Amino acid sequence: MKQLLLAICCLFFLRNAHAQAVADTANTFLLGDLQEIVFQNHPIMKQAALLSESARANVMQSLGYFDPLLKAGFNRKVFGESEYYNRWDSELKIPLWLAGADLKIGYDRNVGDYTNPETRTSRAGLAGIGINIPLGQGFLIDARRNTLRQAKIMVNYAEAERVKQINALWFEIVQDYWDWYETYHQFRLISEGVDLAQTRFRAISRQSALGDKATIDSVEAAITVQDRLIQFEKLKIDLMNARLTLSNHLWNKEAQPLELPENARPPQVAQLILKPEKQLLDSLLGFALQEHPELVKLRAKGEQLAIERSYRAEMLKPKINIAGSLLSSRTSFSGFVPDRYDFNTGNYKVGLEFAFPLFLRSERGKLREVKIKQLELQYDLQQSGREIRNTVVASYNKLDTYSEQLGIQVKSIANQEVLLQGESSKFELGESTLFLINARETKLIDMKIKRIEMIAGYQQTLAELYYKAGTRR
Repeated sequence: MKQLLLAICCLFFLRNAHAQAVADTANTFLLGDLQEIVFQNHPIMKQAALLSESARANVMQSLGYFDPLLKAGFNRKVFGESEYYNRWDSELKIPLWLAGADLKIGYDRNVGDYTNPETRTSRAGLAGIGINIPLGQGFLIDARRNTLRQAKIMVNYAEAERVKQINALWFEIVQDYWDWYETYHQFRLISEGVDLAQTRFRAISRQSALGDKATIDSVEAAITVQDRLIQFEKLKIDLMNARLTLSNHLWNKEAQPLELPENARPPQVAQLILKPEKQLLDSLLGFALQEHPELVKLRAKGEQLAIERSYRAEMLKPKINIAGSLLSSRTSFSGFVPDRYDFNTGNYKVGLEFAFPLFLRSERGKLREVKIKQLELQYDLQQSGREIRNTVVASYNKLDTYSEQLGIQVKSIANQEVLLQGESSKFELGESTLFLINARETKLIDMKIKRIEMIAGYQQTLAELYYKAGTRR
């Protein structure tokens, strides 16, 4: 009969455990679930994406310096019987990338009784097509090409800044997730400890009332219940706060904040933590030295300064601009077609402009400033590369230490469970005291709490390792 009752009780507990496991699986909130929500809906993630968009908008803005420009103007003055002037000026300027030249196509009509003879044209007007080329300053690089090249480089800079902000945010979120994991499982352990202490207190109280146990044992059991209830209340508040902190990162598609449900739970406690391989460190170090956002930003800044240096060196040259145009009077007004104009080499307009500062102090000072910035950047790049490498190695060493400590802690917990079972057997035989059992049990709970803390620390350090290497993957 006793065996039948025992079998029924075992079946009951197994069914309850199975139902609890199914519920745990359905409500488990994994780190991957959090990542999917964050990267789709988090406002800071969306804000970081705007950095690249802004940089590309600056490139488009810089391309505007190469947009063709059409301008025209009309002025006329009539007083009494005289037409003082009748002016029409129009020009299409097309900036060319090569040599910083400008192609110009124009048509002018300037007539009237008091028109300046230098600018007077026939009634048919005067058309021209020509080019303006800088032979000295601005031939290799000018202000507009300098601006465009730097804007294109800043796209890479902005992309690196976007990756940096995303990595920093994700690292913070991962830290909060594992804090919640740690607090949740510690709360579960203390809850179980409270249940055990209350069950033992009720049993000891009944035995004390029957005279089987000393009254002092019930007092000892009551103190244990009270101590664990204090821990229970503290962890209860910690769990609520950890849940709120994690909820800060939860948003829906409509940009409305979400709350982490109370029935949500992290995954079960890991029984085995793998020791990090040396190959992982080597691969992350290689990645960090090439792709770390800080180093990418510094290299982009270096490319930007190299272009600025070329431009400032170009400004040391004398300014020599030559312009030439072929001219033609319009022969007919029947249409705006090329055969209505008679261009030939006999009708032209040329010009030459020369300017050169004798001391070049402004230009030399700006070039020197750029060179100094390049030296500063070089030193910054060297120091940053060294610091990044050392922080990656430090995080790896910390991770390796966690894996070693966890292995020892698991063995210690197994040994402590053996001690507790032995102490319980001795207590049943009257060879031990309730104080020793409570001490063994409290020590076991503390060791399991420490294991949870180590697991959370391991996972946080693993995230830190990838973050220090400049990636979240």
